[in-house]
Amino acid sequence: MNFLADESVDFPIIARMRDDGHVVLAIAELSPSISDDEVLDMANTQAMLLVTGDKDFGELIFRLKRASPGVVLVRLSGLPAEMKAKIVLNAIRKHGSEMTGSFTVVEPGNVRIRPNFGSM
Repeated sequence: MNFLADESVDFPIIARMRDDGHVVLAIAELSPSISDDEVLDMANTQAMLLVTGDKDFGELIFRLKRASPGVVLVRLSGLPAEMKAKIVLNAIRKHGSEMTGSFTVVEPGNVRIRPNFGSM
């Protein structure tokens, strides 16, 4: 799968996703400090699922009705980075086919997927 990782995503998550064979572009490596709107535009242009820890993307998607190929919101604060990486990768392996066109929230012990939220 192809992902765009927002700056809020811990690097061990990005590294594990890449090691698992996913294409992951990282905002921190490409264009640090760009706005959330620009990040979402890049995800749309590249047709990549956006991985983020920033809840503001929920507002862009649901309240402002911005289109997106899919968002994966990582809600794993307080856990070690390697544990976060393991949880995110397991969620992708188990639910990856459902994530396209969906707003997915990954939490400890739980993955919530809201399909067809207004994707491209």
